[in-house]
Amino acid sequence: QVQLVESGGGLVQAGGSLRLSCAASGSTFSFNYMGWYRQAPGKQRELVADISSGGNINYADSVKGRFTISRGNAKNTVYLQMNSLTPEDTAVYYCNGFLSVNYWGRGTQVTVSS
Repeated sequence: QVQLVESGGGLVQAGGSLRLSCAASGSTFSFNYMGWYRQAPGKQRELVADISSGGNINYADSVKGRFTISRGNAKNTVYLQMNSLTPEDTAVYYCNGFLSVNYWGRGTQVTVSS
């Protein structure tokens, strides 16, 4: 019954910003790990950023200094602040959470125009 739902995607101009949100529902729990992945057409899904329950954070080299990942106080939410967006950031962004097994959201489309 646990579900992850992403929101915040949309169309922005190069140099703009978006804030993605992911919220989990269905049970009382706390994910051990949450992360953001993205997949562009014709490419494999790749890790953008992740954060563990202990606060360890990793970023893909391509987004360091531009994106910031954070977890909500409830521990079942995760956010991705994206600044200085470029057309190369265009992709479907997926939320992931781990609690015994992996859970995936349906994705939210981010499109960056020139």
